[in-house]
Amino acid sequence: MNEKNDRRSCIMMIASLLIVGSIGIFRRYIPISSAMLAFFRGLIGSASLLVFVLLRKKLSREKLSARQLLSMLLNGALLGINWIFLFEAFSYTTIAKATLAYYMEPTILLLLSPLLFKEKLTPRKLLCAAAALFGMVLVSGVIGSTETAPNDLRGILFGLGGACFYTSVVVLNKKIEGVDPYRKTIIQLFSAALVLLPYLLTRQEFASMTIDGRMLVLVLIVGVIHTGIVYALYFGSMGGLKAQTISALGYIDPVTAMLLSALVLHERLSLPGLIGALLIIGSAIVGEARPKQSQEPCL
Repeated sequence: MNEKNDRRSCIMMIASLLIVGSIGIFRRYIPISSAMLAFFRGLIGSASLLVFVLLRKKLSREKLSARQLLSMLLNGALLGINWIFLFEAFSYTTIAKATLAYYMEPTILLLLSPLLFKEKLTPRKLLCAAAALFGMVLVSGVIGSTETAPNDLRGILFGLGGACFYTSVVVLNKKIEGVDPYRKTIIQLFSAALVLLPYLLTRQEFASMTIDGRMLVLVLIVGVIHTGIVYALYFGSMGGLKAQTISALGYIDPVTAMLLSALVLHERLSLPGLIGALLIIGSAIVGEARPKQSQEPCL
């Protein structure tokens, strides 16, 4: 019975990460601003996850302290900004380069671990961080390419900005203890949309937005499937998997993004770029950069 549950949990985890890896493809075909897409993702994602929790009768009734609620609202705001940076990265450069830049989050977390978690930076971890940074240079095209498009560099910088904001999300989430993960995620997703609303209203983006059937379907897919269902699958699989298994499976996300980028959009990395990708992903695996207690998919 345990083996059956473990297998089911593993399938759920893999499914969630495969879905996440495809989000860049969908973003390419949604003709709205990154802020608007982040707003709809937070709003629809929180609503769909809430429906799932209510149907499964898993909604926690625990009382939240003012500090917990404030922390979750702040984290939701950071999550929304993080999405804007990621969606902008997809708009300016290839899916593979944007994803790899965003996937520098484990390395950023590793370098900040002495300050944030009082963890010692061992020679192995320093070597892994250096390898990841060099890998990012190779992916950017600064080395090994005769010409680097300005938009490529801009997209990579947006991806790195998203990685920085996601690092803050992970760190702050570690400090929010004693809250059911579903409830915490619903609040954070909704607050991400809530924080972006005044900005969108000020820019009058709702008034200028043109909605057609195709765009509506794609936005719903990003909100319901890439957000609500992904979080439901991810958190639903946590109880049946060991921390090491979760960490190992986490690398499905960037690999999927790179493969889909090549197969669907015909965006291929150069040889130096492929070497850089191996350095970034390999250094995260060897360096064990993510805190063992982190329970957040790299979204």
